[in-house]
Amino acid sequence: MDTSTALYLTMLIPIVAMAGNMVFSARENLRDGITFLCATLTFVCVLVILCNVGNATTGPYELFEVVSGLSISFHVEPLGLMFAMIGSGLWIITHIYGIGYMRSNKEQHHARFFACFSIAIAAVMGIAFASNMFTLFVFYEILTLSTYPLVAHKGTPEAVRGARIYLGILIGTSIALLLTGVIWTFTIAGTLDFTKGGILEGKIAPTLLPVLLGLYAFGIGKAALMPFHRWLPAAMVAPTPVSALLHAVAVVKAGVFTMLKVGIYIFGIDFLASTGASEWLMWLAAYTIIAASVVAMTKDNLKARLAYSTVSQLAYITLGMALATSMGALGGGMHIAMHAMGKITLFMCAGSIYVAYHKTEISQMQGLGRIMPITFGAFLIGALSIIGLPPLGGSWPKFLLMMGAADAGHLTIIGVLMVSSLLNIAYLLPIVGRGFFRPATDTRLPKTFSEAPLLVWLPPAITATGCIVLFFYAGSIQNFLAPIVESTP
Repeated sequence: MDTSTALYLTMLIPIVAMAGNMVFSARENLRDGITFLCATLTFVCVLVILCNVGNATTGPYELFEVVSGLSISFHVEPLGLMFAMIGSGLWIITHIYGIGYMRSNKEQHHARFFACFSIAIAAVMGIAFASNMFTLFVFYEILTLSTYPLVAHKGTPEAVRGARIYLGILIGTSIALLLTGVIWTFTIAGTLDFTKGGILEGKIAPTLLPVLLGLYAFGIGKAALMPFHRWLPAAMVAPTPVSALLHAVAVVKAGVFTMLKVGIYIFGIDFLASTGASEWLMWLAAYTIIAASVVAMTKDNLKARLAYSTVSQLAYITLGMALATSMGALGGGMHIAMHAMGKITLFMCAGSIYVAYHKTEISQMQGLGRIMPITFGAFLIGALSIIGLPPLGGSWPKFLLMMGAADAGHLTIIGVLMVSSLLNIAYLLPIVGRGFFRPATDTRLPKTFSEAPLLVWLPPAITATGCIVLFFYAGSIQNFLAPIVESTP
């Protein structure tokens, strides 16, 4: 199969899955089987692209021109291909988990749920392979609209309120700020194509560069940079498979992926470094890292704690771009993969606990680890990866970010990253400690091993294993991403 065909199929196959869910809405086994097949085929198409292209960058594949100079077109480059592999690969696991969760928890409207899920994956593929900022913006908005029904899925007043906050912040920031930045960029540069080294050098006054960067940084609301982060905790009213989609597979990763693409291919790492235009963003990202971690420590609700953890962890990737060094950008890119694997593990474990015993508060989970050792063991591995301890994948991007901070001469940022890891320990490990070492306070809990159903506990066990495997392949991921910064020192 040629690369262009495989690329278009990664967006078309999820649409087939959406249609299958609507046509066969009453036949759940057939419906879910079609979606699983489509998820697998999408991943296979991404692997075909990987085999054809490797970590090279292709020319654009133009679908159609909207107006002169603006087209819907796609290309393959290392950062986007890695994001596509993450999205398509974790879609398979998340779909299996979603089947187990939705059926075990007796959730309603399964067909609508998985149909919207499929559209979101199609949007992720469009974002990953977009060859210009216009195409990325279009699919970015499709992703927002397709995930709104997922957040509001339960239909309760709390779910509707959370979905409104979600939609309001993401649409508001993208239209008022991001679109303004995109139009400004096209006006001064005459193009929105993603170009190695950026497209703005020599075309904007250095005094205006931080302003334009601010429009992008705050306009990319999915990156959850403070103060535009409230949508993420608000969205935790959704079913746990949606939380996994939001935090690992699609939405937040689309945000930080876009942030990196803008920094590398629109502004250019060298241009940001020479002008110092991103220094303010570096300090805002550092503040977000610490502040969100402190807030996470105050949350007793497990999903709320994990949500603020995600806000903190996403800021690592923004920080990597804002450092404007090769190591920083590579560390940010690698953290997309490592955080995806660790955080999806944690959220699926939270869902497993809820399905089995309907516990949502950390204070209610004493003694559960001895009853659910696979779930809590997977949670421990995912937590240690988020903390950044070897031999787990999350240790490598933090190391690269520290190297990037040292290259830029910002030793204080190294301290921020170290303090962040300590705060990660403080809000994640007590959850495991309560589960394994505190006596159970709920007398209704069984006395013997009793996990959630197989399709609920198996996926986090797989992704926890992935956290370990990624540690040993971190060098390969770094080498794969190296071309995105090879023009920078």
